[in-house]
Amino acid sequence: MPSSTSQPVYQKEERALCFHGELLYEAKVMDYKVKDPNDKKDGFMYRVHYKGWKNTWDDWVPQERLRKFNEENKELASNLKKDMDAQRRAASGKPASVSTKKRPFGSDLTASSARGSEDRSSAAPQIPRGTKRGREIEGIDKEEEFVRRPAVRLFMPDALKSILVDDWEKVTKEQKLAPVPSPTPVIKFLNEYERFELSQRRPNSADADILEEIVAGVKEYFNKSLGRILLYRFERQQFYEMHKAVEAGHGEHAGKTLADVYGCEHLLRLFVSMPDLIAHTNMDAQSVSRLREELHKMTSWLSKRLETYLSNEYQHAGQDYVDSAKGPA
Repeated sequence: MPSSTSQPVYQKEERALCFHGELLYEAKVMDYKVKDPNDKKDGFMYRVHYKGWKNTWDDWVPQERLRKFNEENKELASNLKKDMDAQRRAASGKPASVSTKKRPFGSDLTASSARGSEDRSSAAPQIPRGTKRGREIEGIDKEEEFVRRPAVRLFMPDALKSILVDDWEKVTKEQKLAPVPSPTPVIKFLNEYERFELSQRRPNSADADILEEIVAGVKEYFNKSLGRILLYRFERQQFYEMHKAVEAGHGEHAGKTLADVYGCEHLLRLFVSMPDLIAHTNMDAQSVSRLREELHKMTSWLSKRLETYLSNEYQHAGQDYVDSAKGPA
C-alpha cells in the first residue's frame, strides 16, 4: 500500500543501505522525487549512488529497497553477504570451513531442522485416525525439485543458539518437557512483537503490511509443522494429549491453536527449520531476501528478551510418562 506521508524518509546526502539483487550495499541518497506528481501519498523514488561504484550505476529506486544506515541493518548486510558467499562455495564444490567441535545440532545450527542424534522428522507424531489432519504447508514443491535448490541461511543470534542446545539436552538427555500449555505461548510473543514493530513503521505502509503477513505466516507455519518436524520423540505423548484437547476445543482450549499453548522453545526450532521450508517454496529471490530480513529482526528482538519468553522451567515428565514414551513408536 502507498505511504500515508508526504515527507521523504531519506534526505539528500544521507547515507543508507540499498538492495541491489539479494545484497545490501552502502549508498548515498543524491536526490528524491514523488512517484506520482498527482498523488504525493504514493511515496517517493530516490536516486542513489553506491559507494565504490561508478556513477553509471546510479539509479532511481523505490523506498522499499532502502534501509537506514544503522548497526542492525549493517549486520543484516553482512549476513546476506555471508549467505551469498556460502552459496557460491556450494555451487563451486568448495567446502566451507567448519568447527570440529561436535554439537547436538551439527556444525551449523541454522541448517535443516536442528536434528542431532535424534531425527525429529522421523519421530514426528502422526495424527491419530479420527482427528482432523492439517493440510500440507501451502506452496511446498515436490521433494525431487527441492533437492536441486540451495538452502537459505538465516541469522540466529548466539543467545538463541545456546537456548537450542540446552533445549536439546533437557529433552533428549534429561528427559524433561517444556511446560504445555506454556505461560509464554508463541502467540503471545508474536502479538507483542508485532505491536512493537508496527509502532516503528508508518501506518498503512507497505512495510506495515509485510510485517502483518510475516507474523501471520510464522503462526501458520508453526501450527502446521509442529507435529511434523519440530518435536523430539520424547515429546510425542505430550503432543498427542495436547493436540487432542486443542482439536476438541472445549473449556480452556476453545478457539485455541497449537501456537496458543506451545511456547517459544518450540518456535526456535521452527526458525532453525525455516531454511529448508523456504527452499521448498516458489518464492522469488527478492521475496526470500525480505523474509530473511524480517525473520532477522524477529529473532534479534527475541534474543534480547530471553527472561520474558524463554525462562520457563522444564518439567520432569514422571515415570509413567517415561515408560509410555519408551513404548513402541
